[in-house]
This record gives sequence, structure tokens and C-alpha cells, in this order.
Amino acid sequence: MKKFEQKSTALGIELGSTRIKAVLAGPDGSVLASGAHDWENHFEGGYWTYPLSEVWDGIQDAYHNLAEDYQKTCGEPLTTVGALGVSAMMHGYLPFDKEGNQLAAFRTWRNTTTGPAAEALTERFHFNIPQRWSVAHLYQAILNGEDHVKDIDFLTTLAGYVHWQLTGKKVLGIGDAAGMFPIDSATCDYDAAMMASFDELLAEAKLPCHLRDLLPQVLCAGQDAGTLTEAGAKLLDPTGTLQSGAPVCPPEGDAGTGMAATNTVAVRTGNVSAGTSIFAMVVLEKPLQNVYPEIDLVTTPDGAPVAMVHCNNCTSDLNAWVNLFGQVAALCGAKMPASQLFPLLFNASLEGAPDCGDVVPVNYYSGEGVTHFDAGHPLLLRTAGSDFSLANLMRANIYSAMATLKIGLDILQDEKVAVDRLLGHGGLFKTPGVAQRYLAAAAQAPVTVMETAGEGGPYGMALLAGYRLAVLEGCPLNLADYLQQKIFADAPGSTLEPREEDVRGFTAFLERYKAALEAERAAVEHF
Repeated sequence: MKKFEQKSTALGIELGSTRIKAVLAGPDGSVLASGAHDWENHFEGGYWTYPLSEVWDGIQDAYHNLAEDYQKTCGEPLTTVGALGVSAMMHGYLPFDKEGNQLAAFRTWRNTTTGPAAEALTERFHFNIPQRWSVAHLYQAILNGEDHVKDIDFLTTLAGYVHWQLTGKKVLGIGDAAGMFPIDSATCDYDAAMMASFDELLAEAKLPCHLRDLLPQVLCAGQDAGTLTEAGAKLLDPTGTLQSGAPVCPPEGDAGTGMAATNTVAVRTGNVSAGTSIFAMVVLEKPLQNVYPEIDLVTTPDGAPVAMVHCNNCTSDLNAWVNLFGQVAALCGAKMPASQLFPLLFNASLEGAPDCGDVVPVNYYSGEGVTHFDAGHPLLLRTAGSDFSLANLMRANIYSAMATLKIGLDILQDEKVAVDRLLGHGGLFKTPGVAQRYLAAAAQAPVTVMETAGEGGPYGMALLAGYRLAVLEGCPLNLADYLQQKIFADAPGSTLEPREEDVRGFTAFLERYKAALEAERAAVEHF
């Protein structure tokens, strides 16, 4: 591996749903070192949440593992980086008072508790406000009469919170900000008319504040978002080895880092990120004609409008089945790590029937906005005559992980949204040629997966940090041209065209999946 000066490197840290991961990249985008920490959300007090103490435990562990990897690979301690950035799960609710005290438990994107607020704001703004958006959480807290609301001085996302602690700056990248409140791409700021409209709601609630004063300042990729303070460096690396002073790029959401990681920030490009949740991002060349509750309108990290199909449920049920099969293997004396078990089972799915032999899992661990569920229960349905084989069950579970996404993508197809290329990234695509093949069938479009697909969001965050460093050094390119010319010009990857038998099979499976959602509704109501 080529070795670079440490001050030319870029560090990206992303707090995902089940992993906190750090990636150090060289100026050419090559991965120099990485580290990770596993964590899980908790359901407490009626909300899916993560304690902030676990945020820092996880970040420090991931960074420690990265620093060890760098020392082992490069033969020297990591004392500085050229630039860094933090990304995390988008949306949610993290309110603080004037003294910086947390006022309520972190309410994540996974919560579906803001239905009345989301519906009222969507009608008021004539703009889709999903339940997971920060402004929906805020307005629902107001409607609930929650006592802490009167003390809110700052409301941010998880990435915005971590960035604040590292730099002292209350800012947010425009892509993450677009999951808090609607953005005007022409001004690269919160939509002024909608913000004035929300201020009227604050006045009606007798709250003496303006929304703009509560939200982070919006920044675009490449702009100045502060530097790593001494206290921030100690938060990342309690050993004191990491020096302060590195520039920090605007904090982003996992949607924005997914676009960067897959080189899909240009118009008519799209990507699918698949992990605990799954979402598709398509950069628009013209606005959608209608307002859809199933479609978010957000932005690229440099402010271009994006249609987003976000589904809360993707791999949780699939992971549970793989874990079960791992227990069976261990019982038979064949214990193996997940890194070996997943590829074995994914490749076994290729032997399954294209329509999965009448085996239909519904993978809902939580509510699902696209199909209008406020809660979920994992469910497995099959006919008495189904071909209930391991191959069909695995193929059905992978299909299920992307079935709800397909329902949302069909809306964009009806709107005649054009996509020149679609790229897949995230954990679902780690096994070559399996989920990629099935997504091509679902989307009925060629799907590309690059060799860095498994790195996902933290790699994208490292690239955004690298772009900030390049801008500081005088790079004249916009973000799309920088990624294309400096990072991905010769990036290795593979592209799969949809197979006719897979398209027919997935279409048949999806019809059964939609029918199975009626059983899912009954399960949610009665089980």
C-alpha cells in the first residue's frame, strides 16, 4: 500500500445504526486504515434511542482500532490528519438548553411517533414532512405539551452534535440539514417561507423563539466548518496522540455520504444504501410534479435537489435468520464467523427460484412510512405447497430487504425521473454479485458496485473531508467534478444488467409481498 504524508490524509467517521466506523483515506481516495465498533439502539420510554455516553465510547473505540490499523500498516503512530469529518444517521431529535444540557433522550429516525405533526406540517407547507424529520419531532413535542420544549436553545442531529463537541461549531452540512427542515436549493439554506410559517406555530404555542435560532447553520461541501479543538482531539483519542488543529468539513447525514461514496452527486445519478435501513437517492434534473408522503426531497452535500425513498427496515430480519443458521451450524460442530457465514448463505440464495417458491418474509421490525405502518413485527408467510428450501428462504429474505424500496421507486418511475446510473453500497452488497443482481431485477436497471462498496458512508465522509482539504489548497473543482476526476476516474467496480428471469421473479414476489402486508397489519394490531 502506498504511504502518504499524514497531513494529506482525510478521516471520515460515521455513526450508523449498528456500527460506528472510521476510515482514513489518502488524497487519491485509497483506504489506508479503518476501525469499527458495534452498537445497538435501545427501546426506552417509548422511543428508539442511543445514550450519548455510548456515542463517545463507540467513537473512541472505532478511532482506537483505526489508529492501531494505521500503526500496523504504516509503521508509525497516527498523530494528525489533513482533514476530518463526521456523519451519522439522519433526522431525529437531539434538543439542548443554553448550558448544553441534553433535554430529552435522542429520538432516532426509527421512531414513528410523530404522525399528527408530520401530517399537519405536510399540509401546511405543501411539502412532504416525514415522521422521522427533526421538525416533525419538534412539533410533535409541542403538540404533546412536553415540558422541555420551552428550554430548547439548540436542536440538531447526531452528526451535528458530535461535530459541535469536536469543534465548538453549531453547523450542519446541507444534506443532513435537509432531513431537519426543508431546504431551498437556490439559496442553499432553510426554506425561508416555510420557516416563517413554522414561526407562527411557535408563536401560537407561546414559545418566544424563532426556528432559525434553534437549528444549526447550513453549510455546503467544501465550506469552513471549523477545526478540531484540543478538547475535541481528546474526545476522539483519549491517549492524547492525535493533535488538534485539523480542518473539519461540514457534518453530513448517511444519505450524503452514500452519494459521495458512490460518486452519485451529479444530476441523473442515483445510489442505493442498504444496511439496517435502505434508501435510494436520485439527483433530480427537474422538480417532482406532486407531493408524495413516500418520497423525501433532500439535497446532495453541495445542495442539488434529491428525491429520496427511505425505508426503515432492511437487514435486521435477514441478519436474525443468518444468526439462527449460525446457531444451527455451531450445534453441528461447524461454528464460523459471520464474515464466512454471510457469503455462504448469500451465494446459496442464487440456487433459489426466481420468485422464491412462494416463501414471503415481511421484514418489518419497526414502522414503515412508505407502506404506512406505525409499527412492525417480522413475519414469515408461505403456502402449504411452497418450496421451503434454504435457497428460497435466503433469496426471499434478501428480496424482502429491498421490496419496500421498490414500492417507492415505482413512484419515481411514474414521475418519469431519469437515472443514468445506479450504484449500490453498504453491508448488503459485501457478497459480490448477489444483492447487486437482485437490486438490478427490482429496479429494472443496471446496478454498479465499486470495490469500496463495503466501506459505505464512512468512506464517503472521508472523501468529503478530502474535498474540504482540496478546497483549502486551492482546488477549483465543484464536488461532482472533484469526485469524478480525482477519486473515481479509474475506480474498479462491476456492473450487472437485470436478467429477464430475475425481473419476472421479483415482480411475482413483490405482488405476494404486497398481499402479505395485510397479514402484517393484522399482526401489528393483534399480536
